[in-house]
Amino acid sequence: MQKKNRYVSQIVITLFFAFLILSPDLIKAQEEVQKNQLKFGRLLRLVDGYYVDSANVDELTEKAIVSLLGELDPHSVYISREEVEKMNEPLKGNFEGIGISFNVFKDTLLVTTTIPGGPSEKVGLRAGDRIVEVDGKDIAGIGLKNSDVFDLLRGKKGTTVELKVLRKQEKDLLDFTIVRDKIPIYSLDASYMLDESTGYIKLNKFSATTTEEFVDAMKELRTQSMENLVLDLRGNGGGYLKTAIEISDQFLKNNKMVVFTDGSNEPRREYKATSMGMFEEGNLVVLVDESSASASEIVSGAVQDWDRGVIIGRRSFGKGLVQKPFFLTDGSMVRLTTAHYYTPSGRCIQKPYEHGITEYRHDYQTRLTNGEMFSADSISIEDSLEYKTLVNSRPVYGGGGIIPDIFVPMDTSSHYRYFNQLRRNNIVYNYVLDYIDKHRTQLEEENADFEAFNTSFSISDEMIEQIVQNGENDGIEKDEESLEFTLDSMRKEIKALIARDLFSRNEFYRVYYADDEGILKALEVIQNQNEYNNLLVSKD
Repeated sequence: MQKKNRYVSQIVITLFFAFLILSPDLIKAQEEVQKNQLKFGRLLRLVDGYYVDSANVDELTEKAIVSLLGELDPHSVYISREEVEKMNEPLKGNFEGIGISFNVFKDTLLVTTTIPGGPSEKVGLRAGDRIVEVDGKDIAGIGLKNSDVFDLLRGKKGTTVELKVLRKQEKDLLDFTIVRDKIPIYSLDASYMLDESTGYIKLNKFSATTTEEFVDAMKELRTQSMENLVLDLRGNGGGYLKTAIEISDQFLKNNKMVVFTDGSNEPRREYKATSMGMFEEGNLVVLVDESSASASEIVSGAVQDWDRGVIIGRRSFGKGLVQKPFFLTDGSMVRLTTAHYYTPSGRCIQKPYEHGITEYRHDYQTRLTNGEMFSADSISIEDSLEYKTLVNSRPVYGGGGIIPDIFVPMDTSSHYRYFNQLRRNNIVYNYVLDYIDKHRTQLEEENADFEAFNTSFSISDEMIEQIVQNGENDGIEKDEESLEFTLDSMRKEIKALIARDLFSRNEFYRVYYADDEGILKALEVIQNQNEYNNLLVSKD
C-alpha cells in the first residue's frame, strides 16, 4: 500500500510539473524571450562584424540594458561590475581600511576623526594629523582628490600601509604602520535623551548592522530612564527589507503583520512581528519627510496602521516596490522590481510613475511648486485610496507615501542661496577645519565635556565675518539680506560642526537639532498624554 501511495504521489507531482511545462501561456512567454534573445544576439554580431567603424560591443550592451530597464519602472536598475562592490559597502555595514574620517584641506590630507576601536586609533593617529606620505609616496600638494585617498588607504584586511604624518608641536614627521581591518559604517547617527524620560534615535539607513546598533542604543537609553521614544527617519532612503521588519518588530506585539509583498511572478508573502520587541509599550513618535523612503516607509506604515505611534513631519517619498538582485554573466547586476509591498492595512504607498521616469524624478520639485512642503492642505489625497488603521479605524491613505498625523512645514532657510553657496564651496566647513586646527588644544582645555562646551561656547560675529570674507575671496559675493535671514542657522551649523570634530556625531545633532521643529513637536505631543491619545483615535 505504501509503495502504491508513493507511486500515485509521484504521478501527481509529475503531472503537475508537466502541466506547468505545457501551459500555453508559459510556453508562449518562453518562446518570446528566446526569440528576442536570438534577435539581439544577431544584432550584436552584425554590428561587430559589419559596422563601418569600430564599435564597443560591451558598452552598447550596457546602454541597451539601461534603456530596457528604464522602460519598466524607476527602481529597476543596472549596476556595472565595478560599481557592485562599492554599492554594497554601506548596506553591509563595513569596509576594509584604516578607520579615519578625513578632508582634503589646503591640498593636504587632514584627519578629522579616527573611528573608535579602528586601526588608526589603536596606533595613536589623531584628529588634526596631516598625512603627507603613504607607502613612500609624497601626497602633499599634488592635487589630491577624495577618490585618490580611498585608493591609497583602503585595502584588504590584514594588509599594511606605511604613513608619515605631520603633527603640530612635533618637529619631525611621525611614522605609523597601520594594519588594515574591517571598519564599521554606522547607520545610527545619534542616540541621546531629549528630556528626563524621552529618548531620541536617528537612523540614516537600514543596513545589515542597524538592528544591532538600534538594540544597543535602546539598552543604553533604558539605563537613563527612557520611557518614550522619538525615532527619526528623516532623510533615510531605506535599505534591507529584513532590517525594516526587525526594527518594526521592536514596536509591535507578537504576530502583528509588519508588511506583505505581492507580485505577478511572486506569491503574496507576509512578514509578522515576534515576541522579541524591546519597545512594545510607551509613547512613540516617528519623524519622516520627503526623503524617507522604502524601508523607512515600511516602519512608519506599520506603526501608523497598528495605531502604535504618531507620525510627524511631511509626506514620505512613496517607494513601494521590492527589488531583487540578479547577477549577470560578467559580475554586473540588475536590481529588478519583482513585487509591490503593502502596509498591514493593505496600502501600497508607491507613488505613480506612469508618466515616465523624468516626471517621477521631478516629484520633489513638483511638491515644492504645489506648496505641499509648506502646507498640509496642499497634499493630494484620493478618497478611493482610503484605508482604516487596524486598531482604532482611523483613515489613512495609499497612492504615494506615508502621510503624517501631524504636519511640519519645511524650514525655508535651507533654501536661501547665499548660505548654500558657502556650503557647496566648502567655505563653512573649511573654516571649521581651520578654526579647530588652530584652537583644538584651547578648546579641549576649556571644555572638559560636551555639556561645558554647549553651555559656554558661542559663534562670534568675528567668526561669521571671517567666513563671509573667505567666501568673497572665493568669488561668492556677500548677500546681506540672505545672511541676516540665515544667520541663526549658520551659527548653529558652525557650532554643531565644531562639536562633532571635538566630540562625536552624536553631539553634532544635539546642537543642530536643539530647536528642531519636528523634535519639539514630538516632545510636545509625548508630554501631553491626552493629545497623544487623541491623535490615535478616529475622528469619524
